[in-house]
Amino acid sequence: MADEQRQDPATDELAEDALDTVVTDDLAAQVASLEEQLAAAQDQALRAAADVQNARRRAEQEVEKAHKFALERFANELLPVVDSLERGMELSDASDPAIKPMRDGMDLTLKLFAETLARFQIVPVEPHGEPFNPELHQAMAMEERDSVEPNTVIRVFQKGYTINGRLLRPAMVVVSKTPTDKPASPSIDEQA
Repeated sequence: MADEQRQDPATDELAEDALDTVVTDDLAAQVASLEEQLAAAQDQALRAAADVQNARRRAEQEVEKAHKFALERFANELLPVVDSLERGMELSDASDPAIKPMRDGMDLTLKLFAETLARFQIVPVEPHGEPFNPELHQAMAMEERDSVEPNTVIRVFQKGYTINGRLLRPAMVVVSKTPTDKPASPSIDEQA
């Protein structure tokens, strides 16, 4: 019986090899599983970092836009004042000595307004003589003109303005159009 309990050394080696193979396969499977989990965690970390970076960039852009265009409403409220001063200058007689001091004051006020607007990147759109641009101009009427190319601004009712390159108010303009010849009166066929 002692021989029966004693196993063959080759069998013991085979059993150890089989056990080592099972343990090695199990460890390899665990390593593969852990590597997959690590790769997934790294991917999630990269995505989270990208999301944070995108959110930061969007917030910075929104803050920049808010700074750039914060004056937009206020500027829109001031433009009618500038328009009134300009109309007053146009309609007053420069040669009348009685209103010369008033005109001088209006002129200085208008220059101060223009300088202040320019300091805040509020720029007038003065399109007289330029081709009509629907992105900057609002056509109020069209007039036939022989001496001017069609779709050219021939009169400006009200100046437009941009703020930081973006349209604040379109210029109200009159645009030229090609003259249409009056059609000849239709001839009547008397023989019919």
